[in-house]
Order: sequence, then C-alpha cells, then structure tokens
Amino acid sequence: MPPEAPKQRTWKVLESRRVYSAPPWCEIDVQRIRLPDGRIVHDYHWLKLPRYALVVCLDRQDRILFLEGYRHGCRCSTLSLPGGLVNARERVLVAAQRELLEETGYVATDWQRLGAFTPHSNSGAGRAYLFLARNAERQAAAKSGDLEETRVVRLTPAQAFRAVRDGQVATLSSAAALALAFSPAAPDRRKQGSHHESARTSARTRSTKAPRPKPT
Repeated sequence: MPPEAPKQRTWKVLESRRVYSAPPWCEIDVQRIRLPDGRIVHDYHWLKLPRYALVVCLDRQDRILFLEGYRHGCRCSTLSLPGGLVNARERVLVAAQRELLEETGYVATDWQRLGAFTPHSNSGAGRAYLFLARNAERQAAAKSGDLEETRVVRLTPAQAFRAVRDGQVATLSSAAALALAFSPAAPDRRKQGSHHESARTSARTRSTKAPRPKPT
C-alpha cells in the first residue's frame, strides 16, 4: 500500500486583476498570490477558457469516429475527436451529445463519463469533460457551424492508436481521451452506470450559435 501523501497547502489569491477579456473565448487575470511559506508572487497569470466536452464515439461496428481537417491551434491537418464548447447553463452530457450530432450526424445510445480534467495545471485553461459513447448510428448530415472544414473518418481501435503513434493525432486532448477510453483505469461502467436511450432525444436539441473555432 503506498504511503499516505502529505496534506497539501493551498495558495491564497490576494488580488486578481483582469487584463484581457474576450468572452466566451478567453480571459486573462494577473493575480497576486501568497504561497504557503509566506512568499508573495505579484504577477501570476491565470487563463480562463470555456468548458468543453470531448467524445470517444464508437459506431455499431466498434469503429471510432474522428474528424479530419485543419486545426489552426496546431497549424496542421489532424485527426481529432468530436466535441466542442459547453454552452451557459447546459449540462455537459447534453453538450457532448449535441456536439456529436452537429459535427458527425451520429447519435449514440450508450454514454459513459470518463472524467473531468483541468487542461493546464498551472494556468487553468478551462475544464475538459470526456465521454465514451457506443452504439452510434448516423441520423443526419453533419452541420456543426464551426470554422473548420472537416470530414468524418471511422477507424478501428488498432488504427486509431497507430494514428496517434504516427503523429496523425496532433492534439493532446484527443490522444488522452482515446487512451483513457481503452485503459483499465477507465471508470467501471458497472459501478457508474450508463446513459441510454434518453441520449437520442436530448442530443437532437440544437442551440443557435455563431461559427467558432474548436477548443480541442
């Protein structure tokens, strides 16, 4: 049994000043921080980005749905998992279902939460909610409204992991979600339960949105 970790002492925010604001895309705060040993940091930068959901989605043939296209964040064409921003007051599961339908035209009936994670341990940078969806079928044409032009690519798990190794998956979020979905460390569905047919109806609820870049 590993030894018990010592209790961590938190940092105290003494002052926070917003120096850049472009909601909902990006906000930057400069904070004055007191460390546990009493030292003061006068210019700690905190980055606020939107929450987003990302989906490892398998169709009925157990092929994983990817989007292939140019991503300006990594300045290249890459394979990425479907997903997008969580709207204000929107449940994260509903956001994941909505983004899957909008970006791929697929609806899945079996949903499992893989966890929620902070993308950057020092600067924050929002919150990522990862899901595994199964038994997906194409129900409509993709109509994401995103800036990027993409096409849906379906890969077997072996092909997907080979694509990661070969550098065809350029974003950490997609590579991490894929690894977690097929890892023994993934949450046990028998303990957590699944979200079933209700996903079909809730995923069809669309929200009107302006074209936007993907956070993933």
